[in-house]
Amino acid sequence: MKAIQIKAERQMAVVDIPEQEMKSNEVLLRLEYVGFCGSDLNTFLGRNPMVKMPVIPGHEVGAVIEKVGADVPEGLKPGMAVTVNPYTNCGHCASCRNRRVNACEHNETLGVQRNGAMREYIALPWEKIIPAGELSPRTCALIEPMSVGFHAVSRAQVTDIDVVMVIGCGMVGMGAVVRSALRGATVIAADIDDEKLAIAREMGAAYTINTLTEDVHVRLQEITGGFGPDVIIEAVGSVPTYQMAVNEVAFTGRVVCIGYAKTEVSFQTKYFVQKELDIRGSRNALPSDFRAVIHYLERGTCPVNRLISADVTPEQAAAAMQQWSEAPGKVFRILIKFS
Repeated sequence: MKAIQIKAERQMAVVDIPEQEMKSNEVLLRLEYVGFCGSDLNTFLGRNPMVKMPVIPGHEVGAVIEKVGADVPEGLKPGMAVTVNPYTNCGHCASCRNRRVNACEHNETLGVQRNGAMREYIALPWEKIIPAGELSPRTCALIEPMSVGFHAVSRAQVTDIDVVMVIGCGMVGMGAVVRSALRGATVIAADIDDEKLAIAREMGAAYTINTLTEDVHVRLQEITGGFGPDVIIEAVGSVPTYQMAVNEVAFTGRVVCIGYAKTEVSFQTKYFVQKELDIRGSRNALPSDFRAVIHYLERGTCPVNRLISADVTPEQAAAAMQQWSEAPGKVFRILIKFS
């Protein structure tokens, strides 16, 4: 069957791979749409240390159930639109023992530590299949990245009395904007791209800040009456944005970090103590986060088409990835259409 494979740095091709043998506890999915994410871009650019080449990328899945194994519960049936929880958990590490399986020490994410979903069919354990109701498979491909942002908001314990600043309005950041707004918080979206900021307003941000053209500190002081945001969610992964989060968050505020900075970051550590900050990591998502995203998308208010930058065939994937690498700030999601 047809699959997309990243063979080496900047080398992507369509390859033919054997069909999987489905086990009795597995579900065979027919992939319709699979999204490229930032980790796939870093793999393509040779910047992802967790990947072993060659690898089939892809963990943002919109699929239809083709067949179910004999030991699969009755609730999963052929023809259902589904997405996938792409993470594994060992069941024995400290994270798993604490029931935070999303942060499993030995996690293997589809398309990163193991071959992913950019193929025509994939068989997976039934426990990883998430029914998506009446959502289309195309919309289903947006669920996983948005769930990562939803999870960060849970980590921040956002409530309706909080002012929340989200730095970075990619798909993950947009998820954080949406979830914060759904919880009743006042949301400030920050990015370097005005188009993304305009979409963030559509998705619940009350204020926007272009961090390239505006004085971030002055704007935040104006918006918050001199206090600073109660919560800052860092969804970029760069030295300046990490430092901005610590510098600008309110005294006794919470900073939640999603992005991976590629280099070491220096901080004024006095702020950790003086502000008595809570600084928290946020990794992947839990099943409840997936369900929350599905519930949101079922409302029909999400501007799905504006979040999808392109639908391309497997044969067009390499060219699309190259274009994305040349202008990374202009892309939300590129979906590979297999159907």
